[in-house]
Amino acid sequence: MKHILFIAFLILSTTNFAQIKGLQLKNALIIGQMDKPEDRYSLEINVTEIFSQYGIKAVPSLNMLKLGSDPDLLTTDSVQRLVTAKGIDTYLIVTVRGYDKKFKSLPCRETLNSALNAGSLFPIYRDEVSSVSFEFMFFRNGACVGSEIIKCGNVSNRDTVIKRLRKKLNKKIEKKWR
Repeated sequence: MKHILFIAFLILSTTNFAQIKGLQLKNALIIGQMDKPEDRYSLEINVTEIFSQYGIKAVPSLNMLKLGSDPDLLTTDSVQRLVTAKGIDTYLIVTVRGYDKKFKSLPCRETLNSALNAGSLFPIYRDEVSSVSFEFMFFRNGACVGSEIIKCGNVSNRDTVIKRLRKKLNKKIEKKWR
């Protein structure tokens, strides 16, 4: 029984790793799933800026939707045509998944519609937490092609969270996503 569980674990972990490794990210529409507009704005702008530094064409969803619009509008045909016309074929949803260092990424089985409908439960920072886990989910043609968790530890305020996220995101792009 132990051997079967071990083999199943290896298969699942290598499948998830293979999805991220073969991502070859060249462009992305950055979608910050946050309840607070200021959190969404700062997350999308910071991720877009870092992607641009690495030559990845990135556009924040705030350039496609009006402030306060429902992110589900990104799945409509007219908006998808507009995104495709800008040369974007990858959608990246960034959300806070929790404040625990032990949070693990689940295998990518969602569609873009279901991920946009899921929403966000947490703000970027909450008092009395020392760690924030961000989930990055990549979609092409409406299907998930990879997901990754970035854990930012030793945080004391909102600015520290953004600073740590920027640092860790640089490393992920250099090592895995390009």
